[in-house]
Amino acid sequence: MLKLILADHQTIFRAGIAKVLAVEDDMRIVAQPQTPEHLFMALDKFKAQVVLVAAQFEGNIRAVVEAAAGPGTKVIALAEVGESPRRYMVAGVHGIVHRNITGEALVQCVRKVAGGAQWIQDVMAPAELTENDRVGLRVRDRLTPKELRIVALIVQGYRNKEIASQLGTTEQVIKNYLRNVYDKIGVSDRLELALFTVHHRMLNEAAVEIAATPQPVSPRKAAAMALEMAGVAG
Repeated sequence: MLKLILADHQTIFRAGIAKVLAVEDDMRIVAQPQTPEHLFMALDKFKAQVVLVAAQFEGNIRAVVEAAAGPGTKVIALAEVGESPRRYMVAGVHGIVHRNITGEALVQCVRKVAGGAQWIQDVMAPAELTENDRVGLRVRDRLTPKELRIVALIVQGYRNKEIASQLGTTEQVIKNYLRNVYDKIGVSDRLELALFTVHHRMLNEAAVEIAATPQPVSPRKAAAMALEMAGVAG
């Protein structure tokens, strides 16, 4: 039985990873630490074979590798899409995956790393479209850019009020958008939406890309900001 520790600051994404790995008969998730301090405690307490840790969860990935070396735990770094694997390789991690990884590839990575091999997700080679990818592609094309941005924020764990604040609208408007998104995708709540997104590569990549694109400022908001700055200057 492979004992696994999952440490990721994105709660819903972590839940998605847990769901993928928990169905494997030979894998058991023993801890999902909420803070870096809890991560180091879990490494010492559970003696897991593999720890999957997001870089933003613990900025000093080398410290995680060193702490994991004692109990013999292998470290898989969860990198952001498009991020270079170089700094993780230098730190001595055993595996590197990105947030657009498929469930099948993640399971393969965990097994390979637990067995002593190094595993690095090849994000440069074009992947053949699977049926999962085709579904994600169709769903992506049904969503508007604003709906995609909302989906991206949902995956990152933002609540409706926080999304409304980021997009310069009201919470009720966000709820209306979400109802449309649920209908288009065929899910019933935000957790199902997030899990569907991270499990469909083409949709997840589109959400990540639009999340990295600055939100355009409306003329009304720009005017309000200008007035505010004028008041500060005065």
